[in-house]
Amino acid sequence: MAMLAMMPAHIPATQVASGATRFSTIRSQQQQEAVLDHHPKTKTSNRANSLAESLSHLLHLHIDTPPKTKSPHHLSNWNMFTEEEHSTPTTSPKEVMSEKWREIHGSKDWEGLMDPLHPWLRREIVKYGEFAQATYDAFDFDSFSEFCGSCRYNKNKLFDVLGLSKNGYAVSKYIYAMSHIDMPNWLERSHLVGTWSKDSNWMGFVAVSDDEETRRIGRRDIAVAWRGTVAPSEWYEDMQRKLEPIGDLDAKVEHGFLGIYKSKSDETRYNKSSASEQVMKEVTRLVEFYKSKGEEVSLTITGHSLGGALALLNGYEAAKAIPGLHISVISFGAPRVGNNAFRDELNQMGVKTLRVVVKQDVVPKMPGLVLNEGLQKFEEITGTLEWVYTHVGAELRVDVSSSPYLKKHGFNFLGFHSLETYLHLVDGYLNKETTFRSNARRDIALVNKACDMLVEDLRIPHCWYQMEHKGLVCNHHGRWVKPRREPEDIPSPTREVEAQAHALQVEMQSDHVLKSLCTANI
Repeated sequence: MAMLAMMPAHIPATQVASGATRFSTIRSQQQQEAVLDHHPKTKTSNRANSLAESLSHLLHLHIDTPPKTKSPHHLSNWNMFTEEEHSTPTTSPKEVMSEKWREIHGSKDWEGLMDPLHPWLRREIVKYGEFAQATYDAFDFDSFSEFCGSCRYNKNKLFDVLGLSKNGYAVSKYIYAMSHIDMPNWLERSHLVGTWSKDSNWMGFVAVSDDEETRRIGRRDIAVAWRGTVAPSEWYEDMQRKLEPIGDLDAKVEHGFLGIYKSKSDETRYNKSSASEQVMKEVTRLVEFYKSKGEEVSLTITGHSLGGALALLNGYEAAKAIPGLHISVISFGAPRVGNNAFRDELNQMGVKTLRVVVKQDVVPKMPGLVLNEGLQKFEEITGTLEWVYTHVGAELRVDVSSSPYLKKHGFNFLGFHSLETYLHLVDGYLNKETTFRSNARRDIALVNKACDMLVEDLRIPHCWYQMEHKGLVCNHHGRWVKPRREPEDIPSPTREVEAQAHALQVEMQSDHVLKSLCTANI
C-alpha cells in the first residue's frame, strides 16, 4: 500500500561543550524514561501468526517479540495525553552543524555518538529516512492505473507535495530500474495493456542541498534515496541467494540486488541505461559542478529494505568512480548484500555505513541466516569464506519494546519492518539502557499509515493512509471515474532530459553572472 508523506522530525537543540569530548552529551532531562506503557487487548491475525511460524520454522530462526508489560495506572488517561500531544509542534529549530558534519556522518565511525544518541545525529538519520519514505509516499501502487510503478508527481513538486521542502533540498533527477530476473513484488506491474512502461519502475531520486542548507550543514550535500519493498514477505523464499562478482577483486554481492541495479535494455523507454548508470551520471555531474565552484561536496545515500541494499551498491560504485568524495550510507531494515571481501573493499575506500535495525525485524537477518559474519570466529579453521554474507558498517539497534505507543505482543511482520516504525523508534531512542525519550515529538500517528502497530487506546486507525475515494473522482456527469494525471506529472523521458538540460543552463548562466559581478567589483 502506498504511504503518506511523513511529518518533520524533532530533535532538541544542544550546545557543543568544550573539554575531553567533542560533542555535548544528552542532558539528563532528555534521558528520562517515558513510562507510558499500556497494552490493550488486540486480535492478532491468524494469517500473520501462521506466516511468522512458517518463516521461523523455515529459517530455523528465533523471532524476537516484545515482552508484555503492565501499564502504569497513573498514566491510564490517554485522552488527556493525546490532547497534549496534538497541541505541541513536531519540529524544533535546526542546529548549525557546519563544523561537525564529518563526525556526524561517520568520519570516526560514530564513536561516542550512538550511546547516547546525539540529537544532531538523530535529526540527520530521520531526515534521510524521510527521503527514503518519500519514495513510498509518491509511488503509484495502483495495479489498475496506467501509471502503476511510476512516481505520482514530477520532480519539481515532489518535496512540496510531501511536505519535505523544509529540509532545504531540491530533486535533480529521478531514477528508474528494471530487472531481467523474475522477482515477485520487487517491481510493481499494471494490469492494463496500455501503460507508461511495461518494464521499468520509479526507484528513487537524486537531490541536492540548497544554498541555505549548505551553509548550515557545512558542505553541498548530494542525497540519493532508493525505494524498497513495502511487503517483503513474498520475496524471502524467492531471493536468489547467489553471490555474483562485483569489481576486479574478490568482492561478491547478491545476484538479485545487482540485477536490479545494473539491468538495462534498448527496447525500454526508461532503462536504456541502468539505474546504476543513471545515478552515477547525475552524481558525477553534480560533484564536478559544485567542486568547480570551490565547494566541499558530500554524497549521502539512503534506502529502506531493498532500497538499503541498492544504497550500498551505489556507495560502492561511487567510491570507485569518485575517489576522495565523502560518502556515507544510512540504511533502514536492509538485508545483507555481499561477502567479506565486499565489506572490506567498502571499508578500505572509506565508505561510512550506518545501519538502523529494529530488533524484531527479520529482514536484516537475510540472506545468510547461517552463513554470515558470525562464522568469522572460525576463520582459523575454515580460512576466509568468499561465499559468506556479511553486514557492513556500524549498527544502531532499536527495540519495539522501548516505545510505550507500540503493541507489545504478537508478531507483526509488516509492522516490524515498516520504515515508519523505524523512524518512530529512532526519534524516541536515547541509549541502550533507557526506554523511549519523553520529549520525542515526531507525529505518532505516522506509524499506522500502512500497518497496525499503535496501541488501540491511541485510537489511530490501522493502514489509515489511502488516496481519497481510493483515487476515484466524480465527474461532471455524476459518475465515479479514474482521474487523468496532470500533464506535467506524466512520466516522460524526453521531458526529463530537457528539464535537466534547462536547469543546468540556468545554473551555468547564474554562475557566469556572479563571476562577472565579482570581477567588476575588483
